[in-house]
Amino acid sequence: MIGTPQPPASGGEFLRRLLTEHRLVDEAGISRAEAARIDRPEIGLIEALLNLGLMDEKRFLAAIGALLGIEVRDALPVDEVDLALVADLPITFAKQSYVLPLRRDGERIVVAISNPLNLAVLDDLRVILRTRVEPVLAPREVVFDGINRVYDRKRGLEGTAAEVLQDDDLGHIAHEIEESTKDLLDVTDEAPIIRLVNSVLSQAVKERVSDIHIEPFEKFLSVRFRKDGILREVLRPPKRFQASIASRIKIMGNLNIAEKRLPQDGRIRRVIAGKEIDIRLSTVPTTFGERLVLRILDRSSVLLDLTDLGLYGEDLKQMEDLISRPHGIILVTGPTGSGKTTTLYAALSRINTPDKNILTIEDPVEYQLTGIGQMQVNPKIDFSFASGLRASLRQDPDVILVGEIRDRETAEIAVQASLTGHLVFSTLHTNSAASAFTRLVDMGVEPFLIASSVLSMVAQRLVRVVCRECRAPYAPSPGELATLGLSRIEPGDTFYHPAGCAECLGTGYAGRNAIYEVLIVDEVIRELVMRNADASALKKAAMDRGMRSLRQDGVLKVRRGITTAEEVMRVTQGDEN
Repeated sequence: MIGTPQPPASGGEFLRRLLTEHRLVDEAGISRAEAARIDRPEIGLIEALLNLGLMDEKRFLAAIGALLGIEVRDALPVDEVDLALVADLPITFAKQSYVLPLRRDGERIVVAISNPLNLAVLDDLRVILRTRVEPVLAPREVVFDGINRVYDRKRGLEGTAAEVLQDDDLGHIAHEIEESTKDLLDVTDEAPIIRLVNSVLSQAVKERVSDIHIEPFEKFLSVRFRKDGILREVLRPPKRFQASIASRIKIMGNLNIAEKRLPQDGRIRRVIAGKEIDIRLSTVPTTFGERLVLRILDRSSVLLDLTDLGLYGEDLKQMEDLISRPHGIILVTGPTGSGKTTTLYAALSRINTPDKNILTIEDPVEYQLTGIGQMQVNPKIDFSFASGLRASLRQDPDVILVGEIRDRETAEIAVQASLTGHLVFSTLHTNSAASAFTRLVDMGVEPFLIASSVLSMVAQRLVRVVCRECRAPYAPSPGELATLGLSRIEPGDTFYHPAGCAECLGTGYAGRNAIYEVLIVDEVIRELVMRNADASALKKAAMDRGMRSLRQDGVLKVRRGITTAEEVMRVTQGDEN
């Protein structure tokens, strides 16, 4: 059960007494509603009262929520609803009962409902969803709008899938290479599988998705979108479509469709909704078939400035000073998808002047930078980061960007480049700024070379920005302040809850911002590096000298109303304060 108290045998009397005792409606109003139900016995008393305008719905929800201990919401995160939750829930039942599954929470499913006293609906939900349900309350209009938006999203992709199901000719996967200038939204007469793939790509671009995951399992195929760092399932095509979908996407990426045992990497360039879109394609073999991941790069996106990324105050001054140095290495660290390349592009754009020769070696070139020479590595012809970096040094560069330091050879060439008068930017996959030093040592670079060449290590993560249209200010509890490492609220601090609205598609968040950890290499840090000190000693020394940790920078952005405490705790889990 869900914790809802069972009414006594006389359910009607219990409900009447509940409504009148809480002064939600008087006896006359209940009598009028009962009279209206004579012609429509299928509707309940609550629905009749609301239909006649005899009871204020918000007051009803607040009272019932307080009585039963159920959360009341004014908005629902419909954009984050996993479409698998509504796969077996008929839309007619959802609309008639005003119910919408929101998310899975362990062995339960959290469901938005407008009338928790309708126990029959909750029992039906348990049967349909085959698990326990936990209700949250929301007004009927909010639930109804959420149902429409979730099922519209479901129909957007599944409608195309349904059309494909009716077409027996699945063999037409279009082995010809399409012109990259044709807008996918204008394509209406292609083979069914092509329409399905185009629909997935178009929907992803429309929703500003960063990655598309197509994953085969034993009995089904899953299509998931990653938006603002969060993955959600959007479609489950039939298992028999698996080979055709994989072949179609591999053809678009100029990959070998006959090779299914080895990983492959490709690139797709298309025009979608008037935008030039580059897509990085990666395939790997799994137990149940090929798994595909597509990283979407919008070539028309505007490059951000350092001030737009999340650098403020002393961190911004330090970064501006670092990128103006004549030589040295600046390394940006963080996991995949943490915005490292965007930060480096912003830094290059800031110093990109006609008197500087700037070259980049990337895998791949994600955005075109006017006035900068950009090279793309190509493993097929042995053009690696190391060989590209070695060749770029013969091009008389002032500044070099190396997409990633992956091995000892690349690291040593980058060090030598910095020691011979070049400013070098690059990235490393480490969890913190301090651990980047030990990563270079593990690669085989001598500590004294690291100490004499590295100017700064910058760690970063991305947090979702709370929506400005619907954010709701609140006063954090002492426990929440303690979790964030704060003792009290300072003047000027404003904490916000993500509420959810049409502008942010009900998520409460719109866009992302970076949190930073800027470790400057000074004499103290340099001495520790030469002594091969571990990451914790380096981090402690840097924080003693004024460095903010990722968590502390995140807390600063919470206090400024940019993001939420939940977001900061989510992305800095495991990091020290």
